[in-house]
Amino acid sequence: MRQYTNHSAQTATPGQLVVMLYDGFLRFAGQGRAALERGDLGEAGQRLTRAQDIVTELRVSLDMTQGAIPQNLASIYEYVGECLTSARLNRESDPIAEAMRCMGDLRSAWVQIASAPKPARAETRPSVGVDLAG
Repeated sequence: MRQYTNHSAQTATPGQLVVMLYDGFLRFAGQGRAALERGDLGEAGQRLTRAQDIVTELRVSLDMTQGAIPQNLASIYEYVGECLTSARLNRESDPIAEAMRCMGDLRSAWVQIASAPKPARAETRPSVGVDLAG
């Protein structure tokens, strides 16, 4: 499975990699939530740490020079991190569900972005031909 995952990550487009990160977040957050609900605080802590690591990776990979979108994403990632921290401190699963809802919505948007066809590039070569107009 690890070889398959490594191969998938190596051959994925940047958009697909982002979707994979969201998938990992949702998987680890869900596992953390389940562990918290059954009272396994050690397991919950490990899984929520993995989810938090993914949020951190998404946040540090933002290009903040690109305007409002990365700034908005950074705010959402900060909120998601706060939800995970709250869940740990208060031993409640509701903040994890909220974090998963936010990240699930973002994942859906990234799936659309990653699957959209790339626009055709305009030719950068000078056009050569005959001027018929004049």
